[in-house]
Amino acid sequence: MDIGMVGLGKMGANMVERLLKGGHRVVAYDINEAAVQAAQAGGAVGGRTLDELVQALGAPRSVWLMVPSGKITDDAVAALLERLAPGDTLLDGGNSYYKDSQRHAALAAQKGVHFIDVGTSGGIWGLKEGYCLMVGGDPADVERHRTIFETLAPAPDHGWGRVGPVGAGHFVKMIHNGIEYGLMQAYAEGFEIMKARQEFGFSLEQIAEIWRYGSVVRSWLLDLIGHVLSVDEDLKGIKAWVPDSGEGRWTAFEAIDLNVSAPIITLSLDRRIRSREEEPFSDKLLSALRHEFGGHEVKKE
Repeated sequence: MDIGMVGLGKMGANMVERLLKGGHRVVAYDINEAAVQAAQAGGAVGGRTLDELVQALGAPRSVWLMVPSGKITDDAVAALLERLAPGDTLLDGGNSYYKDSQRHAALAAQKGVHFIDVGTSGGIWGLKEGYCLMVGGDPADVERHRTIFETLAPAPDHGWGRVGPVGAGHFVKMIHNGIEYGLMQAYAEGFEIMKARQEFGFSLEQIAEIWRYGSVVRSWLLDLIGHVLSVDEDLKGIKAWVPDSGEGRWTAFEAIDLNVSAPIITLSLDRRIRSREEEPFSDKLLSALRHEFGGHEVKKE
């Protein structure tokens, strides 16, 4: 099956390679010429403009969008809808907000273009391990692209599926990433507690390796922790600054809108935000208040 790929960042480039290995014809486009050349060297057809990409695809066309969420996706969707024809399909595999995907689907429908939102997990390991794909869209549209999903997934019969109508794929991916925040925070806190109990002389790498087999807390994230700690158990040179890419915030907002209590996900998001504050004003105020009512010592800068 022909597929156009717009966005050749690390994940998009790896997806192109996996699709090519699966026997698909891929037309690749990116604003970075070097990325297009690399895709061509791997067997893809290079498109230097969106017009070239669309013209190189056989009708009905299918274009997979793999760019950052927000304005970049909005602009890319608008540009592609100007060029696609009725019966074509636009697939968004980025981390878009589900309500944005519903809006994009409505715009596509006005032009007779089908829209599928694909929550995609796998990161830089997807080329080797396959991608987990949470698909939202009309059943017939999804079925027409089955071979694409089966190729990108870890196996044809697992790791992917249609989870509901348009918007559902990115909604499920949003929750997936919110859960990821909580899992990562729990691991981080547990290992920090063990590191602080110095009298036992724990090897954190050893403990990670023990837990990786047979434990109820074993997971791929724990595998990655073991690898990180094997390189440097003290994580020298790594700043304690943790960004968030949006999905955790959206999950917390959604929980509030639905009156669902989600303290772990919300607190893990709060902890990431906290990590980016060099000198939290709130802590300074707490210290000043303790001095005011109790005469407690205040450490000066």
